[in-house]
Amino acid sequence: MRYIFFVINILMAITTARGGHVDSVEIFSPSMRKNIKCLVIKPDRYTITGDPYPVLYLLHGWSGNFAGWLGSAPQLLRHADTYGMIIVCPDGGYDSWYLDSPVDSTVRYETHIAFEVVQYVDYYYHTRRESRGRAIAGLSMGGHGAIFLAIRHPDVFGAAGSMAGGLDLSAWRKNDWDLKGVLGDPDTHWQNWLDYSVVNLAPLLKGSKLAIIIDCGTGDFFLPANREMHRKLLEFKIPHEYTERPGLHDGNYWGSAVDFQVVFFDKFFRRP
Repeated sequence: MRYIFFVINILMAITTARGGHVDSVEIFSPSMRKNIKCLVIKPDRYTITGDPYPVLYLLHGWSGNFAGWLGSAPQLLRHADTYGMIIVCPDGGYDSWYLDSPVDSTVRYETHIAFEVVQYVDYYYHTRRESRGRAIAGLSMGGHGAIFLAIRHPDVFGAAGSMAGGLDLSAWRKNDWDLKGVLGDPDTHWQNWLDYSVVNLAPLLKGSKLAIIIDCGTGDFFLPANREMHRKLLEFKIPHEYTERPGLHDGNYWGSAVDFQVVFFDKFFRRP
């Protein structure tokens, strides 16, 4: 933990040289009654006048925190400046999977990200305040969270991306990534495991205009779920971009994959 914050402090000290500015903020969550940390990366040329900025929300993975993305991908500082976008890295808790838990009323990370964080960012920053000006993406647990939140809140997010995402929660009944605490014991709450898995929500995208990008490493243990999501999107004729590249489930993979996704979202933001 100390190492993570040491890295962030160093990155924040050199943001001028790298091309972006980092704000470390705390956002009060009425739904969970606590302050939750968040990083906001602004372009070097950020101003409160002129055209508002599109916003990319980046979600961290299981056991991670809001500081993780800058550790894996410090180039995000340059990307914010190069593409003229604000990049927000919220905290999703250790193992929330970005859900409003149906069994634990203290876990409300769907509400926190889709409403509390977005409303905070729109209030304090010069942002585009429509779905075509917002994208959400994430790694691993955050990949699932990004697609999940975008499907459930199309009025908030217009584009979504998953990098090495755990897109099928029901596949991990034995090695459950602490999902039992969020979804309930699978022996008694199995329907939750099915209902909250992104791979089973593909039919809800029929007729949707959500721009979707999914990628996964060929050596990743989440690869079967990503292939199944791709298959279902094809089955329901839902436009999307899907890529497999050499790589494992680690920071080297998503630290590189995010570069491709940023380009995808920049093109989305620039559509007329």
